[in-house]
Amino acid sequence: MGMYRRAGLKSVKIVENMVLIMIALATIVAIGQEIAHVISVGTVALADLLLLFIYLEVFAMVANYAESGKLPVRMPLYIAIVALARYLILDMKGMEDWRILSIAVSTLVLAATVIIIRWGQLKLPYPKCQDEDL
Repeated sequence: MGMYRRAGLKSVKIVENMVLIMIALATIVAIGQEIAHVISVGTVALADLLLLFIYLEVFAMVANYAESGKLPVRMPLYIAIVALARYLILDMKGMEDWRILSIAVSTLVLAATVIIIRWGQLKLPYPKCQDEDL
């Protein structure tokens, strides 16, 4: 049974690494496409910078996960906050008031979630795992 478990875990790790590489490559391509778009248009808009920041956060999240094997929950929350800000900036003129308010409230909820998670990590840390097989 131990041999099958090890083989299964190794297979999952291989697939995991392949997907991480694909995400990293796709992110690099997306960054290149956005830079090419900025160059072709000849101006840099705030929306372009926020999109590049989102790509940078995705790339940092992949690097962090590849390095530590763990994905901090806060990183996708940061990406979501920036994505909501970008959406608000791009489409605010055509939005109804209730939609603007709901996006602003959603952003505040995400920011509060980040604060609560960070507070929990500092004040209520997980105990160190003694069993390395877990």
